[in-house]
Amino acid sequence: MSLYDVPITALKGFGKTRAALFSKLKVNSVGELLRFYPRTYSQWGDLTPINELKNGEKQMIKATVVSAVSTSRIKGGRLLSKVQVADDTGVAQLVFFNNKYISSMLKYSEEYCFYGKVNRDLYGFSITAPEFTKVTQLSSITPVYNLTSGLTNRVVITAVKEALSMLPEVINDPLPDEILKKYNLCTLSFALKNIHFPEDSESLEKARKRLVFEEFLVLCLGLSLFKSRKLTDTACKMPVDFTSEFISSLPYTLTNAQKNAIIDCVNDMKNKKSPMNRLVQGDVGCGKTVVAAAVCYNTVKNGYQAAFMAPTEILAQQHYENLKKMFAPFGISVGILTGSMTKSAKDKVRARLESGETDIIIGTHALITDSTKFKNLGCAITDEQHRFGVEQRSKLAKKGEKPHILVLSATPIPRTLALIIYGDLDVTCIDELPPGRQKVQTLLIDSKKRARALNFIKEELNNGRQCYIVCPLVEDGELDLQSAESYAAELMLTEFADYPVGILHGKMKPKDKDAVMADFVSNNISLLVSTTVVEVGVDVKNATIIMIENAERFGLSQLHQLRGRVGRGEHKSYCILVSDNSGEDTKKRLDTMCRTNNGFEIADEDLKLRGPGDFFGSRQHGLPQLNIADFSDMESLYKTREAAAYILECSPDLSHSSFKGLKAMIKLLFSSNDSSAMN
Repeated sequence: MSLYDVPITALKGFGKTRAALFSKLKVNSVGELLRFYPRTYSQWGDLTPINELKNGEKQMIKATVVSAVSTSRIKGGRLLSKVQVADDTGVAQLVFFNNKYISSMLKYSEEYCFYGKVNRDLYGFSITAPEFTKVTQLSSITPVYNLTSGLTNRVVITAVKEALSMLPEVINDPLPDEILKKYNLCTLSFALKNIHFPEDSESLEKARKRLVFEEFLVLCLGLSLFKSRKLTDTACKMPVDFTSEFISSLPYTLTNAQKNAIIDCVNDMKNKKSPMNRLVQGDVGCGKTVVAAAVCYNTVKNGYQAAFMAPTEILAQQHYENLKKMFAPFGISVGILTGSMTKSAKDKVRARLESGETDIIIGTHALITDSTKFKNLGCAITDEQHRFGVEQRSKLAKKGEKPHILVLSATPIPRTLALIIYGDLDVTCIDELPPGRQKVQTLLIDSKKRARALNFIKEELNNGRQCYIVCPLVEDGELDLQSAESYAAELMLTEFADYPVGILHGKMKPKDKDAVMADFVSNNISLLVSTTVVEVGVDVKNATIIMIENAERFGLSQLHQLRGRVGRGEHKSYCILVSDNSGEDTKKRLDTMCRTNNGFEIADEDLKLRGPGDFFGSRQHGLPQLNIADFSDMESLYKTREAAAYILECSPDLSHSSFKGLKAMIKLLFSSNDSSAMN
């Protein structure tokens, strides 16, 4: 029996309450507990005699409990527990708060190691809430796990030790011997034991290397299998290429990069037996929308419908107005479907869609509800790819008979990384901007110059322009950061009392956010104070300045996205970065923003400095959640891609007996994401 089939309640001391706490951490089985890796490690260091302890430092002592634990209740109802410990050189007092079990955990006359911050006063040495363990159980490297309220690190450690004891003597390793030898990887048994309780730093590194490799390999193989399954599907037949006809109708000239992107898409739809499944990514303002329009045109002219899904209603409305105007001369019917529309309006749109009267539908998530039906959907397009996961793409695709799929992303990602992350998609990069697209001048200032910057903004507003001020999300205790709400209120009462000021942040209701953005688009709001929710590509040509407070809090790619909100019209535009952080790394990052407007160059720099978290956030764009691997580890990614290619060459569907374990791991990884990707 697999340990994934053994419930965590099989461990000693696990009742419903404790099991519920572990369930919050998505640990419900013994197998999942073994894969619940430490988030970091505590290295206690050398022992210090009590008489040599130093005030204010974290140190470790080996001492014997020499008194009973005394517990009293103090102000606020909290429990205060004290106990005396001693070694050959002196006595120290240990202090614990709200630990009703401490008297049973520390036994009189037994010897322990205690680690914590030392305090010295007139009464001698004390350590508050130290970590501790019996001397016989001391490890120089102690695992530290992610926890939830009511669960201590000690409880997790105890549970993991018991789980490890349940491992069979011989473990079926999912990685074949050939792969282990080729990439110098340790066995799974060694890895699991040493990732939790490493014998030494070298053993920990061996364990981590093996588990990272395994996780990346499973991800790469899973995405490749997903992609190959799509290749077996029959596509909507689109034998005629209408691209020249479409391009000749445009009042402007396309860049070579735009033309190449259109060629890639149309060749997929025309020549492949399987549906197109392509990502088109490009810099802010590179002209991805016209590529999507060309795909829609080819789709409709070949007798099919096209769907274009955007992440927000305001963006959907923007696409609707642009495409409706673009296709009006051709008699192509364009509709829009969003959540805020009345039921009767939605019903009319859906009826026209189902009957085939509507050729192209623009919409939000309303497009993937059960009540939305198409007559013959031939192509499904999603905009701002990072807002949609695999499952949402899949739902839209299921609205037709194996339609072509096009996804757009305005977040430039280094190509190699994109090929790995979007393993189920072919990738096209639009790496040049249309002529006339203005370079936004970027300036870095400290808060002492903020007043001058605000005056500059006021000058632009007086000239009829519009501006953004962006603040980071404020977390508890970070009072030094600019809060969007308080900042907007202050501006409205002082410098900008005579100007219409708007506020936009993520906690607002969707309809309220859309209303604010609609007012800004229509110039009813001159100055918009916002969090990063403005980074999604709404086109306000009249906006000429974006000032970003606490700029050091953002990644370069996110700053670049925000900068892309301005410079869309004929007027000179500016991005003002405000930061008082004088750290070397911060200065290097922000200087990069001032030096270049090239999104792909910025993406490469961001990957080097911060890893890929800024591209993907915590969920990596709808991909399965990884437990130990990090996409910034490009060396491991390259090796696992190489290994995955070799394995698939040996057995394209992993049906060979030596890959049975890998196939099971793939199913496990993708099912944990509740994704339909592998169905």
